[in-house]
Amino acid sequence: MAEDKFEKLIDLAIRRGFFWSSYEIYGGVAGFYDLGPLGTRLKNNIIELWRKHFIQQHQEFVVEIETPVIAPARVFEASGHLEHFTDPVIECLKCKRKYRADQLVEELAGIKAEGMDLKELLEIIEKKNIKCPNCGGPLGNLRYFNLLFETYIGPYSENKGFLRPETAQGMFVSFKRVFQVMRERLPLGIAQIGKVARNEISPRQSIMRLREFTIMELEFFYDPDKPHCPLLEERYSGEKLRILTADAKSRGEERPEEYEALELINEKIIKAPWLVYWMFVSRDFVHNLGISFTDMFFDEKMPHELAHYSKQTFDQLVKVSRWGWIEVSGHAYRYDYDLARHIEFSGQDLAVFKKFEKPTILKEKKVIIDKAGLAKEFRSEISSLMRILESMSNEKLLKVVESSTDVVVIDKFRIPKRYFKVIEVEKKIYGKKYVPHVVEPSFGAERLLYVTLDHAFHESEERVVLKLPPYLAPIQVAVFPLLSRKEFILKAREIHMKLIREGFYVIYDDSGSIGRRYARADEIGVPFAITIDYQTLKDNTVTIRDRDSRKQIRVRIEDLSKILYKGLKGENIFEFV
Repeated sequence: MAEDKFEKLIDLAIRRGFFWSSYEIYGGVAGFYDLGPLGTRLKNNIIELWRKHFIQQHQEFVVEIETPVIAPARVFEASGHLEHFTDPVIECLKCKRKYRADQLVEELAGIKAEGMDLKELLEIIEKKNIKCPNCGGPLGNLRYFNLLFETYIGPYSENKGFLRPETAQGMFVSFKRVFQVMRERLPLGIAQIGKVARNEISPRQSIMRLREFTIMELEFFYDPDKPHCPLLEERYSGEKLRILTADAKSRGEERPEEYEALELINEKIIKAPWLVYWMFVSRDFVHNLGISFTDMFFDEKMPHELAHYSKQTFDQLVKVSRWGWIEVSGHAYRYDYDLARHIEFSGQDLAVFKKFEKPTILKEKKVIIDKAGLAKEFRSEISSLMRILESMSNEKLLKVVESSTDVVVIDKFRIPKRYFKVIEVEKKIYGKKYVPHVVEPSFGAERLLYVTLDHAFHESEERVVLKLPPYLAPIQVAVFPLLSRKEFILKAREIHMKLIREGFYVIYDDSGSIGRRYARADEIGVPFAITIDYQTLKDNTVTIRDRDSRKQIRVRIEDLSKILYKGLKGENIFEFV
């Protein structure tokens, strides 16, 4: 049976140094992968492209921070992860192998099971008579499994901590500090790139689902009273997103529709304008990885599929050769959930004060207590009564007094109403406190690496060509002497070192025929190959070969860097000669 594209890509990834299973000499561990020299370079280039789209191009209001990988348990108690960050696990009663139950139902029964509770899953497993795929034994012991990796901070067993499953909580916890550094202005984006860990039940799909991976997230904070996003109209007016809405799915539709930017807001298809904006930015970012617009769309989560912190979520899906449509990013409207929870659990004030342009006059009722009269009335019990009255807010006391007729009953005390007087006072309000709302785009770097390779992988005349966008290529230039003769090699080495000093990532190869060297460079995605030939020795010119078109141009060595820089930005180098 002939290898499919996936198998060929995995073979290439291992053979040429993009990625392979971790701990191979010990049999490997599911959900862990090493990135080789080329994989590390490609991943770093993807990260830098993400930084360009999400941070550099928005640097006036988006900043990047770095927070620890380990956090105290209290952080994840506040965030809801200790309670909600779970997947359903089921065990084979015969061979004791464990499976993620919803995935098993989807694979063996063909029923979409994401978001189903344990009772619903068990009913399907029993009705469809689903058995263990490994040994055919009966399945049982269905329960929820928390995906957090647990650890201890220091030598104290009670000082429990967890490896973060997302970078988000570090940004929420540090929000007030960053807000102050940024001169207390909203909107404000806080970005973070770093390692996260999720103790997946049964990770599969190669590098697509890992237990440890790099995440790139942006938490974007804004005033919910001012949700308008001016950048959406400035940059994306008239442009469209391909979206499959939850409403469409509930009607049985499976094909995404195109929606204009303002239509998504005016028709309330998407709840937060800033979420729409970052979805457009994400569309462009993924497109610049080499993915066509027709090979991606946004899929809205159904209400029962939403994470505990989200009011609305869209997954950005990309089509790949082996698995069809897979998620590459998540876009969640987290509203004020996280900050409000951290305020509650930490006791710290993470709210923002908004100053009004003009103070407003607020009329309110206030309860005046006749303390002298009460002292005469209650004598020995006055201290106990006053402690109770002083512990009550004006609003609570007002409600009790106004709802009473002649006697106000507070705790064990029956107080004549004449000791309370309700007056109306005017109060100047200079501003108000509020908890910002948040939208979040979140990407997994390793998954993007695989998607990029899948779309770049092409076979031509029994040769593999990785048609990576030039700015992503792990190796940017190859230098080849036409012949293995001293004068050719010396000149090629000179050019090789010149390009390295000027900041390029370069390989030198003088082994085998020039055709085989081109093929080796094409296979790892090198966009440009420079050949030193007879004419080079005469007039100091070289040929540059373009990987995709295989066209060649002749340029002076002194112009080489300038032309390569343009080519690596994606410009047509043939226009400059």
